[in-house]
Amino acid sequence: MRWRLLLLLLLVTARAMPVPITFSARLVHRFADEMKPVRPPTGYWPDRWSMGYYRMLLTGDILRRKIKVGGARYQLLFPSHGSKTMSLGNDFGWLHYTWIDIGTPSTSFLVALDAGSDLLWIPCDCVQCAPLSSSYYSNLDRDLNEYSPSRSLSSKHLSCSHQLCDKGSNCKSSQQQCPYMVSYLSENTSSSGLLVEDILHLQSGGSLSNSSVQAPVVLGCGMKQSGGYLDGVAPDGLLGLGPGESSVPSFLAKSGLIHDSFSLCFNEDDSGRIFFGDQGPTIQQSTSFLPLDGLYSTYIIGVESCCVGNSCLKMTSFKVQVDSGTSFTFLPGHVYGAIAEEFDQQVNGSRSSFEGSPWEYCYVPSSQELPKVPSLTLTFQQNNSFVVYDPVFVFYGNEGVIGFCLAIQPTEGDMGTIGQNFMTGYRLVFDRGNKKLAWSRSNCES
Repeated sequence: MRWRLLLLLLLVTARAMPVPITFSARLVHRFADEMKPVRPPTGYWPDRWSMGYYRMLLTGDILRRKIKVGGARYQLLFPSHGSKTMSLGNDFGWLHYTWIDIGTPSTSFLVALDAGSDLLWIPCDCVQCAPLSSSYYSNLDRDLNEYSPSRSLSSKHLSCSHQLCDKGSNCKSSQQQCPYMVSYLSENTSSSGLLVEDILHLQSGGSLSNSSVQAPVVLGCGMKQSGGYLDGVAPDGLLGLGPGESSVPSFLAKSGLIHDSFSLCFNEDDSGRIFFGDQGPTIQQSTSFLPLDGLYSTYIIGVESCCVGNSCLKMTSFKVQVDSGTSFTFLPGHVYGAIAEEFDQQVNGSRSSFEGSPWEYCYVPSSQELPKVPSLTLTFQQNNSFVVYDPVFVFYGNEGVIGFCLAIQPTEGDMGTIGQNFMTGYRLVFDRGNKKLAWSRSNCES
């Protein structure tokens, strides 16, 4: 009886099980004759087995391989004016700048490079902007430009319902144009206006031949600036390079144009380079980015210890933000004190002070040439190290060097900032995809 019940149960279970169904389809080659009716009207259709046939197949294979390997269509992208950056001195806040083209027809803007913020904004339909006339600045040979969405055929307004509209809760309607307001670390410094989508004009580089690339990006129509942005810092706009969704590197990577990385290189002569998609040379050192309150909202790294010359200091670990929008370097008070005292013991020069100098440790050299100063080394996990060979700011007179100062400032709290002066002489790769900062010595020309 028991086995009969078992047999009945098996029969019921078998009837309840779904019957497998097999689907089939006939594969058709994309260049087969029966595909001709659905080809693009202006599309080239190669004869089978011809040179054009094999060339198109190979082109498709190369593109497919790029997509499979990393989704990057281009090895490198850079602004349409070229990859060069420049520092324009005190008139422009000692920051590095590059020319970019935006809109249709394109308009050129001289934007500051800022790895410490996300948004690209430019002066636009100005209510309160910095002067744009070249006569206002000592080192410009042409006027700066003002943007207007109404004059660009490719501009689109962003509505308050857009995912990038942080101020959407302040809108009366979801279809209202999205406002923005960004405040910066400098006192009372901000930019505000409306968010717009438009075209950023770029060039490709690397192993492929150069070609023009039009990349859609979201930018701030900066109608009202305040603080330092009215006093010569970034008068023609700012290019945010941070890890946030609204930064240009984020747009380029998410659209599959580049690998999720970019590089900055600053040279001693105030020139430099910027490349989007750059992953650096084969041989380079690196350290991981660290989250801030659980988020990778800015580029923060952890320094294990500091060395001045050959003397490594105890209790000098700290976290530091890597920020190209800051001219000089700031370190936590206890780290600054230890470095400054050791530097003072090793340096060959007489301690002095200079009128108007913001730095505490300044020196007069014994001759009118800069003496050999002790280097500053930041060490990281896995014995990686970042060496600042000349951590000083030099003052020149008519006959040569009249003095120099340790170009570090103390800051409150346990978070420091690596500014442009420590980045000089290095190719810095912000590898956002792998969440690491990489570096190698460079003259920014290769």
